[in-house]
Amino acid sequence: MKEIFYQASLPRAGSTLLQNILGQNPDFYVTPTSGVLELVFGARANFDNSPEFKAQDSEEMVSGFRAFCSEGVKGFFNAITDKPYVVDKSRGWGVYYDFLSFYQKNPKVICMVRDLRDVFSSMEKQHRKAQKTSNGIANDNEMEGTTTAKRVDMWANSQPVGLALDRLQQVLLENSPVLFVRYEDLTKNPQAELDKIYEYLGVPNHKHNFKEVKQITKEDDSVYGGAGDHTIRGDVKALPSDYDEVLGEQTAENIKRAYPWFYETFGYN
Repeated sequence: MKEIFYQASLPRAGSTLLQNILGQNPDFYVTPTSGVLELVFGARANFDNSPEFKAQDSEEMVSGFRAFCSEGVKGFFNAITDKPYVVDKSRGWGVYYDFLSFYQKNPKVICMVRDLRDVFSSMEKQHRKAQKTSNGIANDNEMEGTTTAKRVDMWANSQPVGLALDRLQQVLLENSPVLFVRYEDLTKNPQAELDKIYEYLGVPNHKHNFKEVKQITKEDDSVYGGAGDHTIRGDVKALPSDYDEVLGEQTAENIKRAYPWFYETFGYN
């Protein structure tokens, strides 16, 4: 019996790193950014809107749809891997925990978080590295996205960061049983954080090699635009924050003031 777990993390918060660490465990199959959530969402939209389902016994149809989602997801991964555990990565799993619970009993969702100043700093650094292509962020004619402060404001009110923060706030409001892992804790004491993850998932622990993490997940980052980057370093270690230098002290301070709920909830000083 295959057991499927989920990861729904903030962008630029170590989700790809965690997937590849977990992938060292020979019993785990880990995905890059996955489209499985979109498959079950597409099925839900058709189930809700198709007159053929509406015209039949509603209890029977709901029971059938539940089995369709459950067995469909299992079938997807059974065709890909014979490993007993799967960790599917998609940012939407956390906020749709109730829908996930509709067809899977007691689902387990991991969410990586990170100091938002470092999240935006990482976004800005990726933007600066991607200047050889036009990613549509900076618009000189409209004077949009032309400065770091303006770009931070754009990311805070759009995908991926703004939407991820909206979803995170809703997950906290609904008190969903999600396991939160701080990126800073993972890089400072990785085995302790992995111990917590294994305990939460309810599976046997594994001794990981944090000095040599091989890249298992593969993604074509050009699909996500010039600022996408799902390549990991080969080792796990804490790096100093550089948000004051990259964003400027005023912009960094504005970020902290704009999200008091985040800094209070996750204990960032």
